[in-house]
Amino acid sequence: MFKKKDYVVYPMHGVGIIADITEQKVLKKKKKYYIVQLANTKMKVMVPIDNAKEIGLRHIIDKNEVRKVIKLLKEDYVEQEEDWKIRYQNNLVKVKSGSIFSVAEVCRNLYKRARDKELSIMERKLYESAYSLVINEVALAQNTETEEASSMISEILSK
Repeated sequence: MFKKKDYVVYPMHGVGIIADITEQKVLKKKKKYYIVQLANTKMKVMVPIDNAKEIGLRHIIDKNEVRKVIKLLKEDYVEQEEDWKIRYQNNLVKVKSGSIFSVAEVCRNLYKRARDKELSIMERKLYESAYSLVINEVALAQNTETEEASSMISEILSK
């Protein structure tokens, strides 16, 4: 599915690169693993190759899909559950899904909600996480710096 030096997205953790593919013995069974070096934290994660799909490991989006993300960010805020705990859980599920479109939707909705009402601390952290996931993947997909992607996304959200 992936080869060494492929850029990938690891749900909830963001963009990384397949640094290596290795075989390890765990509980007396040999298994193959992707060694993913995450861009933001420089942390390395071992992902079992046979579980990569279930975990949600995927290739980064292409430039056409960036246009879809931008279009989604421009859409109107979708009114959500009034109880912040339920809203937080629903948004967390979307971020954990690993879908850039779901993450962008969470980013947009929380940003626009924060303009009208104060977000809880947990929602603010979730927004920051979603925002970071979006800008890092968009930057990589467009082959630009994260600062440039951040400026573009911030400008889109503030309209």
